[in-house]
Amino acid sequence: MAGGETGRPKPASIAVVPSLTVENYLKAIYTLCHTTGQPATTGAIAQALDVSPGTVTSMLKTLADAGLATYTPYSGAELTRKGQALALHVVRRHRLIELFLVKTLNLTWDEVHAEAEHMEHAVSDLLIDRIDTYLGRPKVDPHGDPIPSHEGKLDEEPSSQSLADCATGDSFTLVRVLDQSPEFLRFLTEAGLTIGTSGKVLSNRAESGVVKISSQGHESTLGSQAAQKILVTIG
Repeated sequence: MAGGETGRPKPASIAVVPSLTVENYLKAIYTLCHTTGQPATTGAIAQALDVSPGTVTSMLKTLADAGLATYTPYSGAELTRKGQALALHVVRRHRLIELFLVKTLNLTWDEVHAEAEHMEHAVSDLLIDRIDTYLGRPKVDPHGDPIPSHEGKLDEEPSSQSLADCATGDSFTLVRVLDQSPEFLRFLTEAGLTIGTSGKVLSNRAESGVVKISSQGHESTLGSQAAQKILVTIG
């Protein structure tokens, strides 16, 4: 073999992959791992990014070769320290852009995710830091998700629980929404439930799978699956 080459294929280089794709994968893996407390499965990543499982598997191997993630077949992927730092960098951009669009352009919380997805890869770090300063260095985005600092740090999140785990008679304040699909957010808006909304659990019957609440003078009925996606503080 000429040139002393062994003929073995070289590991895929991260340089050949568009940075936008890398950032999307890192953010998806971070979000899934953070939400579930488990490695991000190939199927979950494929669903989050709307790509095929085969495409995900190939990309996870590339991220592993680049030292950004670890990948175990049939188990899932987790970010390395380097990968998590990059993921938090993208997460910071995304969440600050979402809040900026809500605060300055009056977009609703069900509209901003798609816009931020496009913008997060294009804005400079300087602009993001200016947005952060302009907004007063906010701690959470319009959905209650924590915003990483410039250094990539996250403040300790306040103790919360799902609305589905609240007892009858509990007073609550809504602090975070885990399902951020436009349809679910519009449903919450129609029910008068947004970040910071206070209310009271009128009844929570596990056997019927229904949670009844009152908020802002209105009564609403939620299925237990919907209530599980809503995080609140009690008192």
